[in-house]
Amino acid sequence: MASVPPAEPRPRTRWWRRAPRIPTLVLFTVVAMALLGAFTLIFATVEAERVQRTQATRTSGVLAALNGVVTATINGETAQRGYFITNDRRYLAPYFRGRSDYERESAALRQRLGDEASEQQLAIVDEIDRLGDAKWSEMSGTIKLVEQGRIVDAQTRILSDEGQIAMNGLRAAVRRLEVAERAHLDDATHRAAAAEARIVPSLALLFVVIVCALVLGLWQAIRTAQAEAAAANADAIAEARDRADLLAKELNHRVKNLFAVILAIVKMSARGDAEAAPAVDRIAKRIHALVTAHDVTQGAPGETQVDIADLVGKALAPYRSSSEKCEVSGGALVISGRHAVPLGLVLHELVTNAVKYGAWARPGGLLKVDWREEAGRVRVTWAEHGQDFSPPEGGKPGREGFGSMLIRSSERQLGGTIVRRFEAEGIVVEMDFPREA
Repeated sequence: MASVPPAEPRPRTRWWRRAPRIPTLVLFTVVAMALLGAFTLIFATVEAERVQRTQATRTSGVLAALNGVVTATINGETAQRGYFITNDRRYLAPYFRGRSDYERESAALRQRLGDEASEQQLAIVDEIDRLGDAKWSEMSGTIKLVEQGRIVDAQTRILSDEGQIAMNGLRAAVRRLEVAERAHLDDATHRAAAAEARIVPSLALLFVVIVCALVLGLWQAIRTAQAEAAAANADAIAEARDRADLLAKELNHRVKNLFAVILAIVKMSARGDAEAAPAVDRIAKRIHALVTAHDVTQGAPGETQVDIADLVGKALAPYRSSSEKCEVSGGALVISGRHAVPLGLVLHELVTNAVKYGAWARPGGLLKVDWREEAGRVRVTWAEHGQDFSPPEGGKPGREGFGSMLIRSSERQLGGTIVRRFEAEGIVVEMDFPREA
């Protein structure tokens, strides 16, 4: 048995072939950006709602403090008027309680405004303090005059515009601060509402993106599974092809050995017989021609181009003689080396059939082989003309044997067509295939 060189190890897959493909990276990027955008919007919405709640709490506290400032001042003014009219010191208790409430609510107002108060609000608070202090100063002076018994001076001060102007200014400043604080609350509410309005379509878009990502991921997983299955099949096919190549090489080796044995037997049979020597030489030449034709059907290793004239000549050589007439035309025509095996097998099958059943099966037969190139395609015509040729009924063979199956297989390997016609003069085979494989 011929020795077969060990198979070369398969090259390892490059790292970039194992890396994720571009569609997977794009899909991952889109999903990541969608999730990041959704989380950003959710965070912005939560933050806007937190700011709105904080502003609502602050506004409520500021309004309560402003109401406490105005209420305490009015209570103090009422107690002042009661004490002036009745000279009853019991009215001084509500006055002092109102002043204490005023001071507490003024401090609470500044505390509830906090560090987030605008310059406009701080200016209004300063104005409220100034007007409130002026009003309480006017009420304190009137009470002192009453305590000193200077009722006329006290009445004059009460009837003056000092207290009225301070009170009206205090109320106006309180209203301005209320308006400013409500404007801040409205702005925070609008921002929270706008954030909530954005989050719903964003979540819907995120849902669509995730669904698309799942679909694409499933599609990618199916493609990966198919690719893995194809790779596994490719490995199995490659292994089967290696076994087939090994068997083909072994069979080719055994056929050559068989030819060598036959040739040796023929020569040994004629040893010492001078009269048989010419016949033995002719038989030996035909056996050598058969070996050459067999080599043609196997294709030369590493051959990239072959001459079709060489293929035809070697296929016909074992059988040509003065009695087997043959006309060959077409000249040199180089074709792809991959066509050598299928075309050589077809020619070998045709010439074998011609010897067994066709033009060379009876004396007087003629075989014509012609080839030419047209627009990058090779056209080969095989025509047999023999005496007493009887075409099959309907112009087609009744049963397709191994030879016909071999021709069909070679037709697929050549990438062209092989058409057989049974005519009155004999069989005609037309082959058409691209010059390059």
